[in-house]
Amino acid sequence: MTGSRTRTLARVVAGILILVWLAVGGIGGPLVGKLTSVQNNDQASFLPQDAESTLVAEQLSDFDADATLPLLIAVEGEGGTIDRATLGELGSWAQDLPEQQPASAPGTVGDYLASERVPVLPSEDGEAALAVLTLDAKAVEETVDDTAISDLLVEDLRAELGPDVEGASVSVTGPAGFSADLGEAFAGIDGLLLLVTLAVVLVILLVVYRSPVLPFVVLLTSIFGLSFAALLIHPMAVADWIQLSGQSQGILFILVVGAATDYSLLLVARYREELHSAEPLPALRTAWRQTLGPVAASGGTVIAGLLCLLLSDLGNISGLGPVGALGILGAMVAALTLLPAALALLGRAAFWPSIPERGSAPQHRIWSSVARRVTARPRMTWVVTTGVLVVAAAAALTFPTSGITQAQFFTTEVESVEGQEVLDRHFDGGDQQPMQVVAPDAVADEAKEVLEGHDDVAGEVEEQRSTSGAGRTLLSATLTAGSESEEARETVREVRSELREIDAEILVGGTTATAVDTDDASTRDYRVVVPSILVVVTLILVVLLRSIAAAALLVAVNVLTFAATLGVSAVLFTRVLGQPGADPSTPVLGFVFLVALAVDYSIFLMTRAREESLQVGTRRGIRRAVAVTGGVITSAGVVLAATFSALWVIPLLFLAQIAFIVAFGVLLDTIVTRSILVPAIAADLGNRIWWPWADRMAPDEERSRRGRRQ
Repeated sequence: MTGSRTRTLARVVAGILILVWLAVGGIGGPLVGKLTSVQNNDQASFLPQDAESTLVAEQLSDFDADATLPLLIAVEGEGGTIDRATLGELGSWAQDLPEQQPASAPGTVGDYLASERVPVLPSEDGEAALAVLTLDAKAVEETVDDTAISDLLVEDLRAELGPDVEGASVSVTGPAGFSADLGEAFAGIDGLLLLVTLAVVLVILLVVYRSPVLPFVVLLTSIFGLSFAALLIHPMAVADWIQLSGQSQGILFILVVGAATDYSLLLVARYREELHSAEPLPALRTAWRQTLGPVAASGGTVIAGLLCLLLSDLGNISGLGPVGALGILGAMVAALTLLPAALALLGRAAFWPSIPERGSAPQHRIWSSVARRVTARPRMTWVVTTGVLVVAAAAALTFPTSGITQAQFFTTEVESVEGQEVLDRHFDGGDQQPMQVVAPDAVADEAKEVLEGHDDVAGEVEEQRSTSGAGRTLLSATLTAGSESEEARETVREVRSELREIDAEILVGGTTATAVDTDDASTRDYRVVVPSILVVVTLILVVLLRSIAAAALLVAVNVLTFAATLGVSAVLFTRVLGQPGADPSTPVLGFVFLVALAVDYSIFLMTRAREESLQVGTRRGIRRAVAVTGGVITSAGVVLAATFSALWVIPLLFLAQIAFIVAFGVLLDTIVTRSILVPAIAADLGNRIWWPWADRMAPDEERSRRGRRQ
């Protein structure tokens, strides 16, 4: 086949591929915007089915105790007190409320209440009042235009009450208020977050390529990769095959854009390098072949690491596993098919105006200098670097994982938090939700005695017999401490321990018990998920690098990088920013992203080092590898750090902390681990780093005199 026919055929294939991707974008693109409608952000639904609080929630229907969603209206006098006129006005409003027609939902407010009585309770200090609406959880779960009715009721009340109550501030809070604010925070995921992420990546690509063409080609690759992922994820979420939450959707967008851009950077860099010695199509074929292995290994490592999250007991964490894995798959497929197709059609013009000419030599001056300096005194370099990282890692022991309350979820001021603060100021245990105990009838009286005899249980314990003949009794006890406080959690643990001594079948549930079970599941995840990821990643690296020593090294230094990142984060979060704590699952997710994602850069480096070492030995090979991959890997690290930093636009503390941990960790890995630590250790070990297949490498150069004096 002649050269012209080969070029024609290649362009035809490239055109067909682009048409296929246009179809994927046409179908999958709209589904990206619909992912929000299939989210589930209910904390209780995240727990395993065998958790005590879950089992209690499932049995509530046996006691005519249908699930409710409290909606609290906190009113605080602006002058320090609430006068009788304001209280009377609020009482009249509450009395008429069940008959009112909500602005955004069908029917009357009474249709969504579990009890039509809306009590108004003045505080003892006379400075505040509290109106309590008990919503029927099942009724308000229904949606209007993909928005839960509970959120619509909250929105309507906030719009109506504030202006109508003079001389006082009004805040809609409680579980319904927090749920509405959480939904509003996540509403920015498919708009603001994606827009900011793409804008940040575009700016970086314009700086990297200094071209008006190539940045948009790479950016479109990530957008189509996201469409491909949505094409798979949306129907699975609709069918309940996977659980999609707001946090997993936000992380999905970041993962796809970041990973697709990183893989594209690697392919484009190799293509540019090959263009100096070949025509566009042969150069592209060589670049694609040389990039396929590292990208497949990198993507496979991340996918395998994410799928280890399926071992988690928490639904939002285990759901992130397949969601993220499908996102990485979309990124890989787009980078290895759509991008090459576009480059095949554009040829050298893709790099305009800085077009690489055939016969010219690629320039790697900066990274060649870095490689020489790092490998000149390798042992001293890696010992000092390791020491600094170990010092930073020591602070990881202080990372706060005690959990945060609902009021601490947000990084901006929201009405539900303001309302909760009013309750805390003027009502004892303003966020109290009852502890619910389900006990066999035979031991119900003993269980009730235990509850009433506990110092942290306030008032009488309510008792309900099962209406289904199940032979069980529901005991409801109010605690003296707020439902989300550490004191309340400790009370639940103590009560569970005491009740188990009576009968192992007694179950303790409720809001506080749900938080306790979430903490326990997170602790268990750390013991199970983290070792699983380490084993999987190590095995993949052994197969890829064909070296046990190199695989062990990469995993060890990346774990050290993670520990150092966690240490820096602990100091920043608690001592500098004064944050209240962190979600117990934060270290687990940080570990997954940093070990699975950051190891990519070492993969890119070491696969090139192995390729070079086969010809010139490890010490010269590692210098060449650092020189030729330094620029693209640094660019990829900056892109990934920037994309995760975009999570800061979502005003949630959990996502802000994850954003910092991953962004800082990736930069630390790119600048220190991959640029200094790994090359220094590899240069010090020489061909031994490829054990047990070191003899396949070219003979290593002798150590320089300077190196021998170390």
